[in-house]
Amino acid sequence: MNRSKWFILIAGLAIGAIAAILVKLGNPANMGFCIACFERDIAGALGLHRAGVVQYVRPEIIGLILGAMLTSMFAGEFKARGGSSTLVRFFMGVFMMIGALVFLGCPLRDVLRMAGGDYNAVVAFLGFIAGVASGVFFLRRGFNLGRAENSHSNVGGLLLPLFFAFLLFLLLKGTVFNPEAGGPLFFSKEGPGSMAAPIGISLAAGLLVGLLAQRTRLCLSGGIRDFILIRDNHLLLGFIGIFLGALILNLVFGFFKPGFAEQPIAHTMHIWNFLGLYLVGITATLLGGCPLRQLILSGEGDTDAAAVVVGMIVGAALCHNFLLAASGAGVPIYGQIACVVGIVVMLWIGWSYREA
Repeated sequence: MNRSKWFILIAGLAIGAIAAILVKLGNPANMGFCIACFERDIAGALGLHRAGVVQYVRPEIIGLILGAMLTSMFAGEFKARGGSSTLVRFFMGVFMMIGALVFLGCPLRDVLRMAGGDYNAVVAFLGFIAGVASGVFFLRRGFNLGRAENSHSNVGGLLLPLFFAFLLFLLLKGTVFNPEAGGPLFFSKEGPGSMAAPIGISLAAGLLVGLLAQRTRLCLSGGIRDFILIRDNHLLLGFIGIFLGALILNLVFGFFKPGFAEQPIAHTMHIWNFLGLYLVGITATLLGGCPLRQLILSGEGDTDAAAVVVGMIVGAALCHNFLLAASGAGVPIYGQIACVVGIVVMLWIGWSYREA
């Protein structure tokens, strides 16, 4: 392998190991990193939904976006840009979150769940591959959301990173406006939202992973897409590294528990595990990046990716306010309907945005 392939493989190993260490230090099991779950927790912390067990400002997300911003600035790659069907991308972000919360995790967590022995995640991974393949079908037929334009000012590209920096300030300061009602931030007293590694370690982990993901262009949907289109395995090597890094430390820490049943924050409704990540896969391919990649791009100044991130946060609120999100008991009927609607909408978008 050439130097760049070794770099992305080693970066993946480091990210997988960091994820397992975060679990060891307090993060929920098989959830050292999960873009969808952590953005869902942030939505709850902001009061956008009132599911009391999933409310926390996750420093890992803040670190990811700030790490990507600082790294891209140092490399001379930070540039505000956007205007490529931004509103469409926002709603695609909403549906991508719906798919993720039907499965209970983003593609990154899917890999981490497989590294923890969760066979349900293998079913979902097959769905994700099928979703990416469906997206490639439209790419081959000229799918294009339009061209993004560079901005004459970087202010727009800084807005989302600055908002997350403000969230970090509120988290560290611990401001409470109303001692009885809570706010401006809400925190879970039980459940996954109450499980967290120390703030400083979580933030440092996010910054480091943001740096590595920005330099390697890490993206699972992009890796599968590239392999299908041109048989290029470069991006896939990063996720192979993540799987191996997490698997090795899960074995060391005693976290590896193979099977379908009694997996942490998971369900065994296989058709919905498959379809949930199918929706994420096709959406990510049409958007040009998985949830992790969208977060990194937003840190680089991409306002279209920032719209996807905001869409995912809003989508998380909708999932819990409209009873769409899955739980250990399975996927509620409304979540099943929303997942199917999301797939239909993505097929419609894929068919409609073809270049003449």
